[in-house]
Formats: sequence, structure tokens, C-alpha cells
Amino acid sequence: MSFIFSKIRQGAGTQPSGAETIQKLCDRVASSTLLEDRRDAVRALKSLSKKYRFEVGTQAMDHLINILHTDRSDSEILGYALDTLYNIICNDEEEEQDESEDETAQKQADDLGIQFTDRLIQDPENVTLLLTLLEEFDFHVRWPGVKLLTALLKNQGAQLQGIILVSPMGVSRLMDLLADSREVIRNDGLLLLQQLTKSNAAIQKIVAFENAFERLLDIITEEGSSDGGIVVEDCLLLLLNLLKNNSSNQNFFKEGSYIQRMKPWFEVGDDNSGWSAQKVTNLHLMLQLVRVMVSPVNSPGATASCQKSMYQCGLLQQLCTILMATGVPADILTETINTVSEVIRGSQVNQDYFASVNAPSNPPRPAIVVLLMSMVNERQPFVLRCAVLYCFQCFLYKNQKGQGEIVATLLPSTIDANSISAGQLLCGGLFSADSLSNWCAAVALAHALQDNLTQKEQLLRVQLATSLGKPPVSLLQQCTNILSQGDKITRRGSKVQTRVGLLMLLCTWINNCPIAVTHFLHNQENVPFLTAQISENLGEDERLVQGLCALLLGICIYYNDNSLENYTKDKLKQLIEKRIGKENFVEKLGFITKHELYSRAAQKPQPVFPSPEQMLFDHEFTKLVKELEGVITKAVHKSSEEEKKEEEVKKTLEQHDNIVTQYKELIREQDSQIQELKEQVSSMSSQNEQLQTTVTQQLSQIQQHKDQYNILKLKLGKDNQSQSNGQADGGQVNGLQTEEITMLREELEELRKQHTLLQTELSDKDTLISSLRSESLQTAEVSSAAESDHTELLKELEALRSQVQAQSIEINQMKTDAMSSDAAPSGDGSSDSAKMAELESRLAAQTAETERLKAEVKSSSESRAELEQQLASATSTVAILQTEKEKLQTEVQESKKEQDDLLMLLADQDQKIHTLKQKLKDLGETVDDEDDLDTRDQTDDDYEEDEDED
Repeated sequence: MSFIFSKIRQGAGTQPSGAETIQKLCDRVASSTLLEDRRDAVRALKSLSKKYRFEVGTQAMDHLINILHTDRSDSEILGYALDTLYNIICNDEEEEQDESEDETAQKQADDLGIQFTDRLIQDPENVTLLLTLLEEFDFHVRWPGVKLLTALLKNQGAQLQGIILVSPMGVSRLMDLLADSREVIRNDGLLLLQQLTKSNAAIQKIVAFENAFERLLDIITEEGSSDGGIVVEDCLLLLLNLLKNNSSNQNFFKEGSYIQRMKPWFEVGDDNSGWSAQKVTNLHLMLQLVRVMVSPVNSPGATASCQKSMYQCGLLQQLCTILMATGVPADILTETINTVSEVIRGSQVNQDYFASVNAPSNPPRPAIVVLLMSMVNERQPFVLRCAVLYCFQCFLYKNQKGQGEIVATLLPSTIDANSISAGQLLCGGLFSADSLSNWCAAVALAHALQDNLTQKEQLLRVQLATSLGKPPVSLLQQCTNILSQGDKITRRGSKVQTRVGLLMLLCTWINNCPIAVTHFLHNQENVPFLTAQISENLGEDERLVQGLCALLLGICIYYNDNSLENYTKDKLKQLIEKRIGKENFVEKLGFITKHELYSRAAQKPQPVFPSPEQMLFDHEFTKLVKELEGVITKAVHKSSEEEKKEEEVKKTLEQHDNIVTQYKELIREQDSQIQELKEQVSSMSSQNEQLQTTVTQQLSQIQQHKDQYNILKLKLGKDNQSQSNGQADGGQVNGLQTEEITMLREELEELRKQHTLLQTELSDKDTLISSLRSESLQTAEVSSAAESDHTELLKELEALRSQVQAQSIEINQMKTDAMSSDAAPSGDGSSDSAKMAELESRLAAQTAETERLKAEVKSSSESRAELEQQLASATSTVAILQTEKEKLQTEVQESKKEQDDLLMLLADQDQKIHTLKQKLKDLGETVDDEDDLDTRDQTDDDYEEDEDED
């Protein structure tokens, strides 16, 4: 270093300027071949970089970047180069200057840093190089690299985010900084990730999925949660960056059960005095983190899911504990009220729980009552009163049950004179001398009536005692009385805020409630008061009141049921046309939306106002104005004929809507039936799966039993002496109890009886088959004998026929001879006559014999046919009996097989019982087994007899 400066000072002997020195150092960095020379030159540039920031930045930046590329092996020169780049990018120099000079210098320094940043990130490879250097574990490289990237992100965040996003493993390298054991690097890594995740949803998602939530929550716990230091604050700021307006990360945070890990943050003790500023900051950020998860701008489904988780894990209960605790700082109490408001907003379960919370007072009072006492107390801070109003609004949001409870505290039948109720506080605030209390109470009461026709009608019953000796007046009438009185006071400079609040209450009250409209119009002074207010030309401050009066009168027209003859729709419109003018009325009505505070209130539900004077509009009321402005304008301009037509169209639409409603109900019923059927199908499917599982298990058990049988078959016969032992006293052998062995023996006995019965039936069937076979053989023999006799008879018959024919021929011959002898007398006539007579007698005998033989042949044929029929019947009977015999034989075989399996199982069990008894005897126990031996001997004898019979 001294060598370099000595070379620089050589020459004319004059002191060189800063720019010249820097130029020579840059030349040395570029031309030196020795690493030590380059290192010394870069160290010198680092020492000059703060004082000569512009010169070093313009002349040395390229050389420094080149050092980062070429001298990666030397961590010392890398550290010097990174520090130098950081000094020229970021202005850390603090000097005492005048305010004007300070602002100008700061702006110039910032512009210079942005210029150098643009020059550095112009080549994306430079950013990739810096990300690569972060992998170096050396402290002198990693820490300057983290600081340099943080400074670059501060100057040109969007451009650098785009480069890091497309860089391979860019975000992952930065996330590794949180795991560094050196707290300096880890803490600066938190600052770097804060800058990186600003307004970039893509990077936020990547960081979240790099396990950022787990790491950050671990760091918060390690650092002491709300009692921790600045590191906890940095972690909470990074968590807010990751979760705010990022539904994907919010869902990931909820699904990862990280909401449950937030509960210990809010555990406070009894003594809450002396909180440090850091603890207040940490707890404030923690409450903001809870609000981010349940913000009204999130999707309703995601918000409801987070609200449910916060109630189930006890986070809501913990917040309510802080709410009712003493000694909590005012800003923390205010933020806690806002947080509880959004946790319960629109969640019936959470709202019911909040309604049950009591303050630790004597006697205990509901938390709602305690909060309302603060709201109507003009000595309380403005932001706290706004927070209580927001809490009350969120408690009543979509909570008809809560609305009914609040209105009920105003009704005569429920008023308790001994305790302060919410209704009493609201009425007291509504009619107090403080305009802010008037406005807050009016808006709170309006929220108790929001979209609830029943409570609007119930509130008409409320009666107020104004003064002694005068009859009570209704709450509706008292509100209009205050308005009219306020108009007189306004001339002397009254409170516009009170009148605006009362007008908003009245508009919300009578909106979509014809009965309330009738009650309002029934007071003869209300309509003239409204028309007078609208028709006058008042100052700028009164224009808003005129617009609200026009809105109130328009609601009286639009929701008028024409029950009052003097104030029907047509008469009110005629009154407007005569006294105000339709165009003037519409113009005054438009004053509401044109007011500068209207758009601010319409942005979000929480009432946030810079000062009490600007607290004029309620968020829900802006929705009502947007909804009614158009329909009231149309209603005022419509003629009576158009209204009649519109009513007819409405009736038609109502009929159509009724038909659609009927179809919707039918579809709902069908959907419910389909859902029930689906549930039944699902139930039956699950039952089927269970049955299938049971069948599978049973099949597996059967297979196991078969395997056990096979094993028992293999083991059978090894040792039969032990089979005579009795049952073990209360023991369990191979998983079978003594009762199971008894059951097996009974089954064996029953199988033996069945076996004997089947053997008897089989013997009877065999005997029957044998007898039938013998009968069939005899029948066959008889049939064959009859057939042979029949054949012989046929033969005899043929022989007789031939003899008869021969004798007939002989007789004919003899007749011929006789005839010839008659013609010639002969002496032998007597002998021929005798022969003829003999022949005729023989012929007659043979003819008779032939007839007898024919009869016998016929009888023999009939007997043969009968015997053949009997033979066929016997043959079929034999076949049937043979089939039954085969079936019985199969059953006998199966029964025998089962009997053998049971016998083998019993033999194995007896063997094991005997072994166990022998062990007992060896151990000196007395075992009485004579009965068991007798039983087993008898069983063996029966088994041998059965085998002999088989």
C-alpha cells in the first residue's frame, strides 16, 4: 500500500487529486500481475470510495466487477471489492448539514446510487455472479454480498426481482442465509428477503414454499417472541410481506397449522406495566399478522376458514384476554380491538363466543357493554372509539341473533333498571351533547337494524321519556325532533356530524320497511321539514345534509304502501315537483356520492379517519346509497301510468319468481334426495368394502387352518402315549382353550353317529339293490322261458297247421274218390264211410287243439309284455339306487376325512397337554389326570372300533 502511494506521489512533488489517485489505482488493478498488488489497490479504492463516491463509481466499477470474476480464489480481495461496490451503491455517510442542504444532498446521493445500480444490473450476469458468491461460507465474502444485494434491491427492486426470479436457484440461495449460524449474516439476510419480497407475488410464493414460515417462526420463538428484539420485528415484517394480499401463501400458512403457533405470542401476565417500545412494536406487528389472515378483503371462504382455526386453537380467547386485561398500552389495546373485530366478523360461532365474554369487574359486565362505554365517552382517545365502533359493527355483521339481543335491551319488557345495557348506552350516546358520540351511537344502532326487517319493526315499539309530566315519545319521533331542533341551532353554527348520523340511522331504519315509512310519515312535521331542507340554498357544509334529506324523502316514496291518504306516492311526487323540482331534487340527491369523504368510507369497512370532524360516512351506508340512488331517481321521474305498468310487470315477475321458487324448491328436494341416495350408495359401498375385507380375512384364516391341518397331519403318529393326558388346568394350548377341545370332541362324537347312520343306510340300500337285482334276474329268466314256450307253441301251431292242411288235402281226395265211387258201384262203401267219419272226427279235434294253442299264444304274449314292463321299472329303480349309493359313499368318505382331521387335531392337542402336564410334574406340581386318561383311552378304543367297521 505504501509502495503504491509512494509511486503516486512521485513526479512534480505536488499532492495528486482524488480523481488522479483513483485513476492510478484503477490502472494498477487492471495491469498488476501479482495478486498482492491488486489486493492492495482494491483496498485503497475501498478506503476512498466513501469520500470519492462518484469518482470510484465511474472509474473503478468495471475493474471491481472483473475482480469478482477473475480472483474467485482469494476471499480477501473479493471482500474488498464487494465492500467498495456497496459504498458506491449505498450512501451511509452521515454528516451534519442544514435541513435544506441535507434534503438536496440526500436526493443527489440517492440519484447517484440509482445510476450506479442501473449500471451494475445492466448485465444480468453480474447479479448471477453476486448470487453465486453468496454460496461462499467465508464471512468476509458472504456478508458484504448480502449487504450489496440489499442495497441494489432498495434502489431498483422491480428490475432486480425479475433478474433473481429467472436466475437458477436464485431465491433458494438467498433462503439459505436464514440457516447461517452467524447472526449478523442471518439478520441481514432477513433484511434482504424483506426487500426481495416486496410487491412480487411470484417471489413471495417461492420463498413461502422454501419453508420460510417454519424458519421464521422458529427464529421468533428462539428470540423470545413478543419479548424479543429487532430480529423478531424483522421476521414479522417479512411474514407480513409474504402473507399480505397473497391468498396462496395465506392458504399455505393455514394448511400448515402455523396459525396455532401464533397463540403463545399473545400470552400476557397480570402485571402489564412497563412494556418496552420494542415489545409494543412486536405485538403490534403480531396483531397485524392476525388481521392479514382474516382481512375483509380476502375471499369469504378463506377468511371463514381462518376464523374457525383461530377459535379452535384458542387464539380468539387469548385476544379477548388481552382486551379485558389491565395495564395494556393504549395503541396495543386499540389494535387488539381491531383484530378481535375482524376475527369475529361474519362468523356466528366467534360472535357468539364474543357475546359471552365478561369483563373482570364487580359485578361482571359483558365485554360489549364495557366497550360501548368507552365509545360514548368523549374523554377516550379518538382511535380507540373508532376501534370500538368497528368491533361493534363486526359483532353485528350478518348476525341477526346479535341484532335481536341489542334491540331487545331497548324494549320495555327487557329493560333492567339495576344494570347498564347496550341499548341504554346507545340511546345515551345518541342524545348526548358530544357530536362524535351522537354519530357513533347512530351508526351502531343502524348496524343493529341492517338487513333485519324484524328488528326495524321491533324498534318502533321503543318509547323514551323526554321530561317529567310529558308523555313518552317514540325513538323514531325523538330522532326527527332532534333533527328539526338541530336545524334551528344550525343557523348559529351547529353540528353537522350529529345530523348526518341521525339521517343515516333514519334512512337505514325505514329502508325496505313500509311500516316504518308509515310511522315516519304519520308525523305531520316530517315531510315539510325535509322539503324545506332540500329546497333551501345553503352553504357547502349543508349540502351533505340536503342530500341525505333527499335520500330519506326518496325512500319514503319508493317504499310507500299508500296507507296514508295525505302522503301517497303520487302526492309526495307532486309535492317534490311543486316545491323542489324533480331536477333540483335529483341534483341534491347526488351531493352524497360527490362528497370527498364518501369515496374514502366506501373503500373498506373499518372506520379510519384523520380527525373526528371528517367522521361522516359509514361503509355500509355507502352501499345503501349506491343501491338506492338510481331507483329513487327513477321513482321520482315516473308517472302514475308508468308506475301502474311497472306494478303489473312486478306482479308478473313475482308470479314468475314464485314459479321459479317452486322449481328451485323441487330441485332442492331432488338434490337432497340425490344426496341421500349418494350417501346410501357410499354407505353401502363402505359396507361392501368391509364385507369384502371380512371375507378376505376369513379366507386367509381358512387357509391358515388348512395349513395347520396339513402340519398336524405331518406331526400325527409321532408319539401316541401322551394322548391319554387330560386337560391343563385353565391353560391355553396352541391357541385353543379346554372348552374348544370339548367342543371338538362333541363334534367328533356327532360325526361318528352320522357315520354309523350313513353306514346303516348304505347297508339297507345295498340289501335293497341286491333283492331288486335278484328279482330282475328271475323276471328275465321267466321272460326267457315264456319266450321259449311261446316259440315252441308257435312251432307246434305251424306243425298242426301243416297236418291240418295235409289232412284237408287227404279228405278232399277221399271225397273225390267217393264221388267217383258213387258213379261206379262198389262193394267197399261201408269201409269208406267209416274212414270219412274218422277223418272228420280227427279234423275237429285238431281244429279245437289249434284254437287252444292260439289262446295260449295270446296269453303268453300278454304275460311277456307285462314282464318286460316290470323289468324296465326294476332297471330304472336299480339305476336310481346306484346313484344314491354313490352319493352316500361320497358323504361317508368326506365324513371320514373330517373325522380323521379332528382326530389328528385332538391327538396333537392331547400331546401338547401331556407335555405341559409333564412339565408341571417336573416342576413339582400335583396333576390329577386319571379321568383324562380314562376318557382318552375310551376315545382311542372308539376310534379303533370305527376303523375296524370301516
